[in-house]
Amino acid sequence: MEDPLAPHRSQARGGALQGGRSSTSPSPVLVEVWRSGFLESVHRGSLVVLDAAGDVAFAAGDGDRPVLPRSANKPVQATAMLAAGWQPRTGPELAIGAGSHNGEDGHRDLVAGMLAAAGLGPDDLGCPPALPQHIGTQSEWIVAGRAPERLAMNCSGKHAAMLAACVAAGWPTAGYLEREHPLQQAIEARLAGAAGEPVTAVVVDGCGAPQHALSLTGLARGVLSLVAAAEGSRERAVADAMRAHPWFVAGTGREDTDLMTALPGLLVKGGADGVHVAALPGAGAVALKLDDGGDRGRTPALAAGLHRLGVPAEALAPWARPAVKGGDGVVGEVRPAPSLNP
Repeated sequence: MEDPLAPHRSQARGGALQGGRSSTSPSPVLVEVWRSGFLESVHRGSLVVLDAAGDVAFAAGDGDRPVLPRSANKPVQATAMLAAGWQPRTGPELAIGAGSHNGEDGHRDLVAGMLAAAGLGPDDLGCPPALPQHIGTQSEWIVAGRAPERLAMNCSGKHAAMLAACVAAGWPTAGYLEREHPLQQAIEARLAGAAGEPVTAVVVDGCGAPQHALSLTGLARGVLSLVAAAEGSRERAVADAMRAHPWFVAGTGREDTDLMTALPGLLVKGGADGVHVAALPGAGAVALKLDDGGDRGRTPALAAGLHRLGVPAEALAPWARPAVKGGDGVVGEVRPAPSLNP
């Protein structure tokens, strides 16, 4: 039988990004999009699966090249803020400090309360104003002519936690997003320590904060360390808060919230531009990056990695094969490439 992927394998168009440089060797196909029996599109990238000891159990693509984890770095970043002296009053505050929320009413109210407890307000946030990501809330704002707000930006929880950590440590809140600020130095060191490798680049993230390049293996290792940490540790506190309060990590209709609600013990965090990381205590971790930076292929690839960690296929079904619609019906699916299957 003719291989439908042969043209894609033999005629790579452009190169996969390798730490900001183009490579003539393309990343492997991780996800396929099938429509009416026709291979319409593919998503290339890299994926690593670690076992419970943190060793690589499976890899597709280059798991050691630097990537920008974006918001997938937030769970480990939150441990640095705790070490600086931040004392969340509740589990939801810790969860939203490590999350990327929808900007729903409960999200904004919680972040505003975190700032007030530190003697600060929304104007102290260094993240840009934004409309809520939640479609219903966003629509209400647009109809009402309400302007974007800093509290509604999906990273405002992290920024509020950063500011609270600065107040607790006695560091200046002015300039808290500069790489040379003591808080950012502590975060950079913490990310490198958890990953077991140096940060290879520091750039500006979409929210204005420093963003740190790590390998997928390092990203997975860092998040795995949170679920494997001893009870009572800062690392375990972050993991437990996110898993106990997943709505504050993302929000209504978001895959991170839904996955953690459906799969007890799972810690999962998505990042912009096609990144996802997840860890399961006693099993291991998965980290992936899609080269096209899109969202469509993330959960099928993540589900394939989680299946390799022993999560039953039926439990992953809602995320493993999203439907491709045609007219009033389903005519295909987005699914992991055969190479990802155990």
